[in-house]
Amino acid sequence: MTQPEGFHVPRKEDYVYKLKKSLYGLKQSPRKWYKILDSYTVELGYYRSPYGCCVYLIKVEDGSMIYLVLYVDDMIIAARSKSNIQKLKGLLSAKFEMKDLGAAQKILGMEIYRDSLKKKLFLSQKSYIQKILSRFGISSAKPLNTPSASNVHQSSAYAP
Repeated sequence: MTQPEGFHVPRKEDYVYKLKKSLYGLKQSPRKWYKILDSYTVELGYYRSPYGCCVYLIKVEDGSMIYLVLYVDDMIIAARSKSNIQKLKGLLSAKFEMKDLGAAQKILGMEIYRDSLKKKLFLSQKSYIQKILSRFGISSAKPLNTPSASNVHQSSAYAP
């Protein structure tokens, strides 16, 4: 092990140092951050979704839900009311250093599109797919509408 840049103790160059707190970039840092954020969100009254440990929910006074979705140091907040979103942002900002990037446009390689008039949200991985096609040199491959075989016929009876 070597001493960190900017930190020099003469004749102790080979000493090992014990960290008193987690540092950004260490292997265990994301887990430590998750535990801290998990503890705080539960303290606020949120509960973890049974379908994913990084999804938190809370039912508010008007009966609607607030969703908090985490991925390491990225998060998305979704709610019917902008005031509920602002309230949660305020609570999180008071406890943690945060940067509000506005309405989410992309997360985990997925583009997010909204149709406010129809109240619909769409996710797309078009850019990611184009990047992968380019990486493997098959950008000019003939596109198909579906990955299924052309002789497979779907029925609405199987729809949820």
